[in-house]
Amino acid sequence: MGWMDNRVVLITGAGSGMGKALLERFLAEGAKVGALEFNAEKADRLKADFGDQVAVTQGNVANYADNVAAVAATVAAFGKLDTFIGNAGVFDYFQSVNDLDGEAISAAFDELFSINVKGYLLGAKAAAEELKKTRGSIIFTVSNAGFYPGGGGPIYTASKHAVIGLIKQLGQELAPEIRVNGVAPGGMKTELGGLNAMGMADQKLESMPGLEEMIEGMVPLKFAPKPADYCGPYVLLASPENSGPMTGVTINTDGGLGVIKLFPGGQ
Repeated sequence: MGWMDNRVVLITGAGSGMGKALLERFLAEGAKVGALEFNAEKADRLKADFGDQVAVTQGNVANYADNVAAVAATVAAFGKLDTFIGNAGVFDYFQSVNDLDGEAISAAFDELFSINVKGYLLGAKAAAEELKKTRGSIIFTVSNAGFYPGGGGPIYTASKHAVIGLIKQLGQELAPEIRVNGVAPGGMKTELGGLNAMGMADQKLESMPGLEEMIEGMVPLKFAPKPADYCGPYVLLASPENSGPMTGVTINTDGGLGVIKLFPGGQ
């Protein structure tokens, strides 16, 4: 038996990376899974690979109608919805304020926030009525950039700090029927893409040379996790038997960045 037997989960950005790892983990835990995926090829691959275990919707998280369609497809396939996981995202590839083209900032900001923040809010709104019926939960993917500088450039870091605020606000507004929490993974090699506004739409995090070595060198655990290594806290938060009192919480899974000694040997 798994922690998610007879439960239904909807995951955005489920076609690759963290989203794909979550989809596979929740299936292994006994859940039925809905998926909202922007890339049509990835959506088709999910359908081919998982069949009727997964209800796939191809659409854009920044579009409310697509979120509503994904909720409807998931409920039509499996009868209910217990957990919504807002996970789809894009990255600014560490573009500092000094490096940003001033003329591109507005478009880049709007593009990134529309997916990383607005997409979560739209998904939560679309899922809320079904989640109230099951006294379910919402989980958002944050990042170590939601707590510290250096996990991205100013646009990405601001978006992940905004998600922390969204978790707290929705945790208050949707109680007691719906719990709202987050998981903040550290670095990992994935297909996380860049911004059209910065000319980086085809850039993928996994193509960055030396990424895993950089992560290992940064964190006290000296460990570069794979997406699957971050999935456990999501399962915990989705399980009411194991996290029933938890709402407004973000579990930080960043390999120990918060306990780095800035001054080795010092106090």
